[in-house]
Amino acid sequence: MLSVKVIPYVNLSAQWNEEKEELLPIVEEVLAMGGYVGGEKVEQFESEVAQFCNSNYAVALNSGTDALICALRALKIGPGSEVITPPNSFIASTSAITHVGAKPVFVDVLPDQNMNPDLVESAITPSTRAIMPVHLTGRMAEMVEICDLADHFGLYVIEDAAQAIGSLYNDCPSGSIGNVGCFSTHPLKNLNACGDGGFITTNDHKIAEKIRLLRNHGLADRNTVTDFGVVSRMDVLQAEILRYRLGRLPSIIKRRRENASVYRATLDSEYIYVPMERKNRFDSYHTFVIQTNERDALQKVLKSKGVETAIHYPVPIHLQPACKYLGHRKGDFPVAETQADRILTIPIHQYLQVSDLSYVSKNINKFFKRKASE
Repeated sequence: MLSVKVIPYVNLSAQWNEEKEELLPIVEEVLAMGGYVGGEKVEQFESEVAQFCNSNYAVALNSGTDALICALRALKIGPGSEVITPPNSFIASTSAITHVGAKPVFVDVLPDQNMNPDLVESAITPSTRAIMPVHLTGRMAEMVEICDLADHFGLYVIEDAAQAIGSLYNDCPSGSIGNVGCFSTHPLKNLNACGDGGFITTNDHKIAEKIRLLRNHGLADRNTVTDFGVVSRMDVLQAEILRYRLGRLPSIIKRRRENASVYRATLDSEYIYVPMERKNRFDSYHTFVIQTNERDALQKVLKSKGVETAIHYPVPIHLQPACKYLGHRKGDFPVAETQADRILTIPIHQYLQVSDLSYVSKNINKFFKRKASE
């Protein structure tokens, strides 16, 4: 029996094999020094990642979700407030809004899955406090239009950049354009920890200091609580792993962009939507998402050929059971809903060879040629 070639969707074991000789001494040093929470190592990571993101400040946290929650709290967004955001993100963007007692207000998206800025103004009410675009798949939202609206109406902009570290919009890094940028360092992200992690970026000293306070119980000092906070400190071990991987990140993004170029050159766009490069944009390709009406059948065929895929995300947030209280129905956001039935994420990670990418494209093209001949 012939074995089937396997193209993994992610390959963390390959990353470990590549990095372990350099990472193990880093891990050993952290464990030996005995300081596992806060301190100089975390501050060094914050300084380095702030510089990478062209921001004045970064605050390390223990998840991207906490980054969103702490950002909202630092901006005093809570009960009675509304935050405009797209409905096709990971649930964390909306859940963060609800966790602070605010109301998520959804707007539909563009063909590339990012927030449609033309729909934002009509969603603004006297209760609107912020706009939260999501840079989905590593493609930055239309920040000029969004920020212009925010400036006009006196709103904050919170960038959900969980999937977009290293992406650029008019040469501006993700997380450097809005009032706050929120990032995740989950193991599947381009800049990944060996566990959960996250951070915020901002140019506002007051916002940074407020989030530093919130992440550590609201303690101004050992015995003084000025505001009830949470426990959202980044471990020193994760900070040191991230410092090491931050130095490798440009080469990782370069490889992912090269992989995306191979897909664009080899996938037959007559049958599928292929994300293209845009003027004055630099996409980091956390994921590579194609769109097709034959998504489910294609995914099944690719699985039989050993190609692992994923769907990000099959159920829009406004149709999730947790959002019933908002009163949305199917059809409220038709573009996001249509995309949810069409999107398919194919492997893009940096350990793929050109032959792997060609194999994926070959099997996708073959599927549609066969369908066309039926």
